[in-house]
Amino acid sequence: MAPPSRYHDNNGAPAQNGGVVVVPAEEETEAPPPQCENRLDPDEFRRQGHQVIDFIADYYARMGDYPVHPSVTPGFLHRQLPDHAPSRPEPHAFAAALQDVRDLILPGLTHWQSPRHFAHFPASSSTVGALGEALIAGINVVPFTWAASPAATELEMVVVDWLGKALHLPGSLLFGGGGGGTLLGTSCEAILCTLVAARDRKLADIAARSSGKGIEDLVVYCSDQTHFAFHKAARIAGIRRENCRSVATRRGDMFALSPADLDAAMRADVDAGLVPLFVCATVGTTQTGAVDPVRELCAVAAAHGAWVHVDAAYAGSALVCPEFGHVIDGAEAVDSFSMNAHKWLLANTDCCALWVARPAVLVAALGTEQEYILKDAAAAGHDVVDYKDWSVTLTRRFRALKLWLVLRVYGVEGLRDHVRSHVRMAAAFEGMVRDDARFEVVVTRWFSLVCFRLRSPESLGGEKAANELNRRLLEEVNNATGGGGGGSGAPYMSSAMVGGVYMLRCAVGSTLTEDRHVREAWKVVQDRAASLLRKMEIIACRDVANQ
Repeated sequence: MAPPSRYHDNNGAPAQNGGVVVVPAEEETEAPPPQCENRLDPDEFRRQGHQVIDFIADYYARMGDYPVHPSVTPGFLHRQLPDHAPSRPEPHAFAAALQDVRDLILPGLTHWQSPRHFAHFPASSSTVGALGEALIAGINVVPFTWAASPAATELEMVVVDWLGKALHLPGSLLFGGGGGGTLLGTSCEAILCTLVAARDRKLADIAARSSGKGIEDLVVYCSDQTHFAFHKAARIAGIRRENCRSVATRRGDMFALSPADLDAAMRADVDAGLVPLFVCATVGTTQTGAVDPVRELCAVAAAHGAWVHVDAAYAGSALVCPEFGHVIDGAEAVDSFSMNAHKWLLANTDCCALWVARPAVLVAALGTEQEYILKDAAAAGHDVVDYKDWSVTLTRRFRALKLWLVLRVYGVEGLRDHVRSHVRMAAAFEGMVRDDARFEVVVTRWFSLVCFRLRSPESLGGEKAANELNRRLLEEVNNATGGGGGGSGAPYMSSAMVGGVYMLRCAVGSTLTEDRHVREAWKVVQDRAASLLRKMEIIACRDVANQ
């Protein structure tokens, strides 16, 4: 008989004081394997879900308690967290983690949803958008093909046409007109996908004509105001750095891409034996909100067979209002168009819509051979859309559900009201700037972005000193007592340097922003400007006296 492996007393407890009962090994039973807890227990999900909803609701209710931008230094959070993940959860781990979010993480965030966040561009949120994200995460499907989640694919097809119609896009970009759309994460992805499609189409054309040209001869075009994502996408797509043309813009053209200058650049490249490939036009540039003339740029590009993509990441949302439709006049000639519904259309990050006039070209560049495991008998014989062939990624999110909810619950008119309220507030801010002779509006406002600066008095150096003066003004505004950098009461703005001119940017777009926040922001700017000018005048007088 084998030696005993365990010893128990007569009651089944471990033996003590030598009193033992030997249990023969052959009579033992194997211990059951450890059981993992149910990580999708409905009751636990409901309990923790209520905690999260209450947490977020309290966050929005207390948004004014936080400075818009934190006053922290690199490494601040790393120093407060352990070096290793816990081996076993602490008691009440979820509640404890939420407490750490409140105490450690929130104080170190830039609060993009703050009504006093006027920097960069908006990252709009809504109750429905946030709950849509919760639904996406909870259902958690992976709709890379029609078969992988038929309803997800078909809802995406429906919702991109809904959105395209709401934005008054040309029918040629919609499924109903021979085009089609998809939902991606960001405009960076949209630009890359369309650039790859244009590249492959052009290379196929070159090969068919046996011209001897190759990818090293392809040239892409944008303005010096185009987002850097375009340059990044061009490099990823294999375009040489020296073949990415940034056409200079001028203040007299409101920093829009000049068709004449684009034409001259393309002609020069053709004369040098190069091949124009792609033009990226922007509606609502990052720095100043400039609008490139779509119709005229398409005409220039067409002469060289170049693809035209319109990047309307920010301002595309404004197209929901008919009064802005003219900014994309000529869009029926573009090859692709993208906008971020998460910037200004209440869809919460992330939600970029991309439309293409010829989906087959996109699929030819990005499509993959269908693996046997992905085939589905129900799809056989049908011209279904497999969205894995419309983007770089295979795994993708069910973004259509969120956007569908936003459109359904708020309606197109509700979205128009949202955009128009911000445009109206931006116009009011612009008016306040114009009414103060110390300031100037640098460029014409198209949407809800106001670019302005403080004039530099001749006694303080005039125009030569204006840029440094406005750098200091922005610092003063963002670090004012109770301001964006040091407290909860004042705005957080950003800057732009365009055509050698440094300017402050006030981008109205937070869902929570009201008229009073805009008035208060301008009051802070005025007060900081007055204080700054006084200090500089004192210094200037002192310098004169010491000469």
